[in-house]
Amino acid sequence: MNESQSNQTAPTAPPAAGKLPVSREFSHHSIIARLRNYFLTGLVLVGPLYITFSLTWWFINWVDDLVRPFLPAAYRPQTYLPVKIPGTGLIIAFVALTLLGFLTANLVGRKLVEISENVLNRMPVVRPIYKSLKQIFETLFAKTDSSFRRVALVEFPSPGMWSLVFLSQSASPDIATRLPDTEHVAAFMPCTPNPTTGFFFYVPRRDVIELDITVEAAMTLLMSAGMVQPGDQQKKLSDLAQAARLVRAARAGRAAAVGRQTTDDRGRIVEPT
Repeated sequence: MNESQSNQTAPTAPPAAGKLPVSREFSHHSIIARLRNYFLTGLVLVGPLYITFSLTWWFINWVDDLVRPFLPAAYRPQTYLPVKIPGTGLIIAFVALTLLGFLTANLVGRKLVEISENVLNRMPVVRPIYKSLKQIFETLFAKTDSSFRRVALVEFPSPGMWSLVFLSQSASPDIATRLPDTEHVAAFMPCTPNPTTGFFFYVPRRDVIELDITVEAAMTLLMSAGMVQPGDQQKKLSDLAQAARLVRAARAGRAAAVGRQTTDDRGRIVEPT
């Protein structure tokens, strides 16, 4: 028997122990990857719905428990029905607050509100709490310039790094007189992923680059740490950041020749006259 015949008749070595064939191993990893993708898809679909439903249900029950002590037992739906109907307290609270707002809109209602506020303003401990909460609620729900209605970019925390901020209004006369000789605007920079905390500061209007996006889109961008880009805003933000870098470079290059230069409210250089 020659060498070629011996090679043809030699038995094939069995696969090593603990190893699967390449095709079976690839199929095994493919099945695991598909199961993982299916699980994550279901989690992304059900998670927000479950959390939204749970928070809504908790809020409805919380309002019901809050309103129930003020409602006589004879007027409660549980007195006549065998089951509890959620949401009755929420409806009663909505009607009561609307009626209260209607009553305080006339002369008698405004007079009663003024008397109540005068009484609260005379209380040393209650007065600062009431005034602070009133200002917060007026800022949140009033359609005024003091609300956060605009989104902008500022160069923070170091040169070349840009952060999203919410703009409210210009500095008051008392504060503006103590700031440098330029127009300043109030800015709030939320933290990620908790936008209820952050930094509040006054920034020169010429150093602010306003963005053409809504407050809701900016909140989505902040809370997701940039992972969720609202629509096609990613390209817009990149273009605006590039424009901000060009403005900064041009400002630094022409500062020595031109002297002190001014910019408009969008950060663009204005030629001196």
